[in-house]
Amino acid sequence: MPEKVHQGRAVKRIREILQVKQETLAEALNISQQSVSSLEAKEIIDPETLEKIAEVLKVPVEAIKNFNEEGVINIVANTVNNNDNANGNSLFMYYPTFNPIDKYVEVVEKNEKLYEALLKSEREKNALLERMLEEKKKK
Repeated sequence: MPEKVHQGRAVKRIREILQVKQETLAEALNISQQSVSSLEAKEIIDPETLEKIAEVLKVPVEAIKNFNEEGVINIVANTVNNNDNANGNSLFMYYPTFNPIDKYVEVVEKNEKLYEALLKSEREKNALLERMLEEKKKK
């Protein structure tokens, strides 16, 4: 009797073979990275989710359900070759679903707010030290 496949571990191993990070898979599935981690711990993943994962990883669902290290590597290699030959694009091309410039602007704005908070803190500290110094001079 064939050994029962732990689907979560199979997903994790396939993801690792494809060099896809949990964060990338999570973004493609519209879930959190922690949810991907939880999925990878499950022995059985619901069929609908398994379909979505297979679609994102561009492997057949059977590759996950009947996980076999050697077999999956062959499937992945064939999929990569077929995708490269079909449209000239690599399976590993990443197209962000966000505007990188918007993310950069967000980071700059966040840094400005942090700088302002730090500056305010330093000003308050200087004012306190000045008051303490004035009080010491009066004594």
